[in-house]
Amino acid sequence: MQKRLLDHINFPSDLKQLNPEQLPQLAKELREFIIDIVATKEGHLGASLGVVELTLALHYVFNTPKDQLIWDVGHQAYGHKILTGRKDNFHTNRQQDGISGFPKRDESTYDTFGVGHSSTSISAALGMAIASQLRGEDKHHIAVIGDASIASGMAFEGLNHAGVTKANLLVILNDNAIGIDPSVGALKQYLTNVKKGKERQDNIFEALNFDYSGPIDGHDLPELISELERLKSVKGPKFLHVITTKGKGLKQAEDDQVKYHAPGKFDSVTGDLLPKTTLEEAPKFQDVFGHTIVELAKTNPNIVGITPAMPTGSSLKYMMEQMPERAFDVGIAEQHAVTLAAGMTTQGLVVFCNIYSTFLQRAYDQVIHDVALQNLPVIFCLDRAGLVGEDGATHHGVFDLAYLRCIPNMIICAPRNEIELRHIMYTAQLGLKHPIAIRYPRGRGSILDWQQPFETLEIGKGVQLKQGKHIAVLSIGSVAVNVENAIYKSDDAELISHYDMRFVKPLDENLLHHIFKTYAYIITIEDGVKSGGFGSAVLEFASEHKYTKPIKTLGIPDTFIEHASIKQQHQSIKIDADSLSLLFNAIARLRLK
Repeated sequence: MQKRLLDHINFPSDLKQLNPEQLPQLAKELREFIIDIVATKEGHLGASLGVVELTLALHYVFNTPKDQLIWDVGHQAYGHKILTGRKDNFHTNRQQDGISGFPKRDESTYDTFGVGHSSTSISAALGMAIASQLRGEDKHHIAVIGDASIASGMAFEGLNHAGVTKANLLVILNDNAIGIDPSVGALKQYLTNVKKGKERQDNIFEALNFDYSGPIDGHDLPELISELERLKSVKGPKFLHVITTKGKGLKQAEDDQVKYHAPGKFDSVTGDLLPKTTLEEAPKFQDVFGHTIVELAKTNPNIVGITPAMPTGSSLKYMMEQMPERAFDVGIAEQHAVTLAAGMTTQGLVVFCNIYSTFLQRAYDQVIHDVALQNLPVIFCLDRAGLVGEDGATHHGVFDLAYLRCIPNMIICAPRNEIELRHIMYTAQLGLKHPIAIRYPRGRGSILDWQQPFETLEIGKGVQLKQGKHIAVLSIGSVAVNVENAIYKSDDAELISHYDMRFVKPLDENLLHHIFKTYAYIITIEDGVKSGGFGSAVLEFASEHKYTKPIKTLGIPDTFIEHASIKQQHQSIKIDADSLSLLFNAIARLRLK
């Protein structure tokens, strides 16, 4: 039996002991190792399989971590982690108390910059390169960025600045024509022409003062190593164009690159996805959005949909398939998506702008300046709101309630279930006078029969879900399910009332007056940050109206929540059903005394 090279590779220093002729065998073993682990533990598969040779070549040629290597987004960094001291605990990837699914500075000195959102690598690497230049340090700085990420505005800002410096910066374009979904836009066509060797008047990267080389085969280790060695001696900003295949080495991942970006569990030998539970399941919230916007658009010709590079993740793909002229994937360009929506809205279109909550942070100025200031009724649908599980701190959508609540003219709604999501989408397209943000969580709800007839919701109106005597629990959004389960488990359920406030802005002040006059103890619960969020809004109301009832606010504390399952994350901050039940019982006993 052939001896496994990977068994003896723990750090790049071990890698450098191999002969170049041994590296293809190591690449094969590294792919198999990634496939075996991700098949059972889940994670981002295709991107890491596609850069196995590039990862080996970079650590073989450069002196990492002195030479600083930055992976854009980080989906493709599994091989990097395995080769930099984390092979033995790679099986804990994305699990509670395990290693992060993304490069993270406090996890390893080889992770020189923390990532998770796209298009940051060039700016970060340039900053490091300029710092080294100022200190007179002789080191290399390498940014590996994909063809989808490099189309983002921030990446161009970094390229534009780097081109007028003498920084020792190497930008490597990992060009596989896909991000999570296939890449879009004019730059994609330009890169396609480059790959095909078509004549062109100018090279865009040379025009930005980069020393351009490529395109080269990103799976040809001798060619990669030779070119990287050459580039080490080239001064100033350099650009290497590398062609790779996402999912390389696993046929199914190569054939269906979208599904195998993060495929869930699969058979490591055959590559086939493992069947999920046969029990009837409620739909994902994203699919409720996707099917509902199609349903609404069939009767409202003014409806259009926008997503920045997430047609599959947001389920806008259903509209793109049925009404391609009215659904737009604008690429990784959240700022553009928001202002594009604003421009469309000025012309009478009804725009559903679907952006993950964590990614709307990238377009905050546009939300304020281009939408809210002009009071344009853009409909923001914020997917993956709240805690999102294994992707961890970079992807949680926990700041939206707080960062949107302070913006004038904004309506903020968090439907508690799939039916309420349909109703507020229906209501929003009838003709609101203000912009609205509708936030909903990752994953599935709990209602099977969700396609109910549409109803109009009164903006700013909450609803009572359960009547009790002494304690009022006020929830916002899908965390209402935890509250309902906690009350069911409580020894003193008859003492507890539950209100779904539905809207953080405007608050249902009439309902709040009734609650504060009726109940002895108030609890607010949200799956967003407590600082400035829903609970803060209730506290501000109580202060303004001089209510002195005790109020307990529950939500995300002032810290970043690490990766784990959503259930484990809820448990860690005590907003899961069991923790809430214990709290309700404790407060009820105090009230009874």
